[in-house]
Amino acid sequence: MVTIRSEIPNDYKQISDVIYSAFEQKDEVNLVETLWSNSDFIVELSLVAILNNLIVGHILFIKVMIKSERQDTPALALAPLAVRPDFQNQGIGSKLVEKGLEECERLNHKLVIVLGHPKFYPKFGFKPAHDFGVIAPFDVPNESFLILELTSGALKGVSGIVEYPLAFDEG
Repeated sequence: MVTIRSEIPNDYKQISDVIYSAFEQKDEVNLVETLWSNSDFIVELSLVAILNNLIVGHILFIKVMIKSERQDTPALALAPLAVRPDFQNQGIGSKLVEKGLEECERLNHKLVIVLGHPKFYPKFGFKPAHDFGVIAPFDVPNESFLILELTSGALKGVSGIVEYPLAFDEG
């Protein structure tokens, strides 16, 4: 039985190991390790999946801003989602996304952005951000840059370029 909870500092080493094993490179590990000390880090939105006392998955949501000439709109970015390869395709990633989105909503966040697989995230309600005039600050396929309204109508009048924390540029 998988348990999902907010991370604690004692989890950091295992989380880094999960992320490295899932992505097989240090970029995402470095990103998360940098975000842990970022002022926009929200501990309730960094979740781990535990199975038999082992952390097998991790998800993180971090504050971003949708910037336009008219207004700046706060949002969250889901980045990254990682599951140990030997535990993938067992629903752990989906459970992390579901619980993470519940926590985002509980904390009164309205919008979530993700750069992710266009066949995985739509099942949670994500839609192409480009359709709403919300664009990535880097070149990505429109079908992979997605947005979700946690509050109905949260995208009304919102458009612009997503501004990520500087840590995303350093990876």
